[in-house]
Amino acid sequence: MVASPLVSSSPQLSQVRLGIRSLHPQIIHWRRQLHQRPELGFQEQLTATFIATQLQEWGIPHQTGIAETGIVATIVGQQPGKVLAIRADMDALPIQEENEVEYRSQHEGKMHACGHDGHVAIALGTAYYLSRNPDFSGTVKIIFQPAEEGPGGAAPMVAAGVLQNPTVDAVIGLHLWNQLPIGTVGVRSGALMAAVETFRCTIFGKGGHGAIPQQTIDSIVVAAQIVNGLQTIVARNVDPIESAVVTVGEFHAGTACNVIADTARLSGTVRYFNPDYASFFEQRVEQVIAGICQSHGATYELNYHKLYPPVINDATMAALVSSIAETVVESPLGVVPNCQTMGGEDMSYFLNEVPGCYFFLGSANSAQGLNYPHHHPRFDFDETALALGVELFVRCVEAFCSVPPSN
Repeated sequence: MVASPLVSSSPQLSQVRLGIRSLHPQIIHWRRQLHQRPELGFQEQLTATFIATQLQEWGIPHQTGIAETGIVATIVGQQPGKVLAIRADMDALPIQEENEVEYRSQHEGKMHACGHDGHVAIALGTAYYLSRNPDFSGTVKIIFQPAEEGPGGAAPMVAAGVLQNPTVDAVIGLHLWNQLPIGTVGVRSGALMAAVETFRCTIFGKGGHGAIPQQTIDSIVVAAQIVNGLQTIVARNVDPIESAVVTVGEFHAGTACNVIADTARLSGTVRYFNPDYASFFEQRVEQVIAGICQSHGATYELNYHKLYPPVINDATMAALVSSIAETVVESPLGVVPNCQTMGGEDMSYFLNEVPGCYFFLGSANSAQGLNYPHHHPRFDFDETALALGVELFVRCVEAFCSVPPSN
């Protein structure tokens, strides 16, 4: 068998690699089955049944119905050791797929456009391999989580106790990443992904004739100043060394060119890495809105929602994942340090409870046209990444769980 140029051919890795390679066609099959039947958050009934059926066939103990559709599988090694959790999200997006492939979505208006079908397939491959090769130390809990795309399944799974019985010492997870080429791994210590907060605001003015503005309170003028004012939060209130974003993505007002609108509605998102800003943006956004409304005699209604905290990797776990990736992956780029994105992930709720590392697994292949961004109706990825993901997880299990837990 000719070794792939994307992975190391070191003799000490060959046995594990050969086992995973023999499983690779099946992992691809699982991924494509899942891709054909995408389901939205907390509606992943078919996906959960598919996962549970596989686990049942393999004799892997598991719990179902956690946080509605979540599943936790537990695999115990032949030697005592630490407990490592591996997390995979299951849900899809409300997107109509435009790919012309044999495994395209069969569910109208729904699509696995972010790689979660691949995450589940990698987790299943890891579960199968470990169950058939239990000569490792410690215990592995594989968490199949619903609703990452919203409204968020990680927090209710943590609340349901998935990190207990047995107590998890650390957690890892990966995200297939089309911003990196196949054969690369992006990992960093500290903040990897941003906090996600959203707001919706309605401005109440006083409508009237477009030619007689003195009789009105123009909600559009007020809202437009709010949009500009919100941009000063990052520009003038956030340390320039820090990264943050305030984006207004929706603005709706008016019904005719000669009518001054009495209401205007806008909504947006806030992103930041530093947890010290956890309460800052909510307060500052409202201060800006309140001040501008008061100056014009308008009123407002604000709904501010904190969706996910930032994803912050533990330094020790990030170093472990990076060292494993260096032994597994060989490509011109290899391990890409210090990757960051203002995208958000509710993996953060697990990382806030126990040390861990979330990392990016490169999945783009421009030569094959597999480089559309996430959430695009033509998103797809190089399935070579599936076997790489399984090996990375298996190697992390071997390296982490074999170290005796501290007293």
